[in-house]
Amino acid sequence: MPSPWPLPSGVGDPGRLDPRITAIMRKPEYRNAQWGLLQTEPAGGRALHSLFPAQFFIPGSTAKLFSVSGTWRTLGGGHRFVTPVYAVGQRNGSTLTGDLDLVAQGDLTLGGRTRPDGTVAYTDLDHTYANDFPGATLTPENPLAGIDELARGIRASGITRVEGDVIVDSRIFAPDPVLDPLPTPLIINDNLVDLLTTPGDRPGTDARLDWRPKVAPYEVTSTVRTVAAGKPTDITVAATAGGTRIRLSGTIAADAKPLLRTSPVTDPAAFGRTALIEALARAGVTVTAAPTGPNPAARLPRDYDGRPRVASYTSPPYEQYAKLILKVSHNLGANLGICLMAVTTGSRQCEDGFPVLAAFLDRAGVDREQVQLMDGRGGNPADRATPQALVQMLAYWQRTPDAKRFREALPVLGVDGLLAGNCRTCPARGKVFAKTGAAVGGDSLNDRLAVGAITIAGYLDKGGGRFDTFYAGVNGASTPTTDPAGVLSIANDLALISAYLQESP
Repeated sequence: MPSPWPLPSGVGDPGRLDPRITAIMRKPEYRNAQWGLLQTEPAGGRALHSLFPAQFFIPGSTAKLFSVSGTWRTLGGGHRFVTPVYAVGQRNGSTLTGDLDLVAQGDLTLGGRTRPDGTVAYTDLDHTYANDFPGATLTPENPLAGIDELARGIRASGITRVEGDVIVDSRIFAPDPVLDPLPTPLIINDNLVDLLTTPGDRPGTDARLDWRPKVAPYEVTSTVRTVAAGKPTDITVAATAGGTRIRLSGTIAADAKPLLRTSPVTDPAAFGRTALIEALARAGVTVTAAPTGPNPAARLPRDYDGRPRVASYTSPPYEQYAKLILKVSHNLGANLGICLMAVTTGSRQCEDGFPVLAAFLDRAGVDREQVQLMDGRGGNPADRATPQALVQMLAYWQRTPDAKRFREALPVLGVDGLLAGNCRTCPARGKVFAKTGAAVGGDSLNDRLAVGAITIAGYLDKGGGRFDTFYAGVNGASTPTTDPAGVLSIANDLALISAYLQESP
């Protein structure tokens, strides 16, 4: 069968593509765009569909397949982060004259998402995306759970009074501003304050506000008013005083669902210090130092040799964090992996994680020259990857004992994660396991959105235990207007392509 459209030499052959796929690719909104496609069999890697397989594409968050794989293999899927607190000073009965030092270890959630069974909770649209897309929701877990556990552990050690200070030791790695969002050694609630607005009882009344985690000196106020059903919901968040004074204004329709917004924690170490002092008070431990203010890192000892460990918090295994990162496309967690890989070499510089990742990709059989990365999330303008490299990364996992666990850590079409809302009634529902990606910016010239990339890469369950690896992506598309719904429409086209690949014989 001839190719469905003329192709320049050397770009591959799409093969017998489902006509529904070619119909999507030929939509008017893609007339200036570039498509890439690759589907391979698991046995031998024979290409079934191939379109520009060795051309660089903007990967969006499919780049997380590289960074999460590297972190998983470097740390080990069973690696647990143990965050200790040391008593530095003299102990006299229940009184410590000195400091309590919390030594941050780069734990992504510090208990803030951990369920009673030890798994990590997530919602299909994570709160980290609340300011960008409608529909983000919160997990029910207490974001201060790990801090509270540390406070209870300190009390259980017999300390009831600290004549000194509480200090967060963040020396495990230095934050790297090239990585955005910025990973920090101590992370509480993804370094965000959650702001949930609910309509009042009737139009004209104040909207209801709840926020978390409640840690001094952060204060939140709202002047949001409830307006008639069907009227616009438009809420603005502004922060002053170093981010600690947060104010919401605007309107919410009487028939609107609760609307989630977030505001950044600007100094995670100071935030964590105050959170622990407040948790200690709840646990019955008095700290004489003022609970708010800068984190006094200059008081930290050179090391903790001979210092008693008075409490510790142990995380779920990294495999659970990988699932969180991949299911919801957790940008902070993906960037954090670069820093954690650097730490395994003894370095405090996050950029030293890239040679670790490079060595892993070489061992995994990924052609590293077909990948360009400046971060772990796929959000840097320099990031590029070919369909072939992404499929090689996916094929690597099929040769390992963790193949099923990695596959099931990806969003599942029509079931969960960022693919939960796509193709819920398709025959392919539950049979595509794939990471999605997006790179979107503004186009002020044409009053629309420039969609640098929408991508998807993962596995197609073809039955009988066969899982084909695949990539599909489009670079250079655009939306009709500035409405983000246009981006979701393109993402749905990519999800449909994955479904049609799975359904095709």
